[in-house]
Amino acid sequence: MSSKEYLVTLNIPPSLEEMMVDSLLMLEAEHGFSSFPVNAHHHVNKGLSLAEQVTGRQKRIRFQMYVPEQELPAFLEQLRQDFSGSGIQYWVLPVIEKGVI
Repeated sequence: MSSKEYLVTLNIPPSLEEMMVDSLLMLEAEHGFSSFPVNAHHHVNKGLSLAEQVTGRQKRIRFQMYVPEQELPAFLEQLRQDFSGSGIQYWVLPVIEKGVI
């Protein structure tokens, strides 16, 4: 029986991209991760440039990775320690199925 896994998604400011890559390469070297640019949309204007306020879009880099259930608490705690106060949004979803087609 396989171990339960979770999909962790992080939306980070572009200024933290290299630092996050370095951190995830150490934390998630066994499992790997994906990253891609996204636009975040929400009502909080704190820290937005004038252009971002006008367009309603804030550029972010999204990271996604699978994390085994038993590693999840330590993984999230390490991110909290390394990136405290940086405004990173995250969410964790259970993985129902995954594979390669």
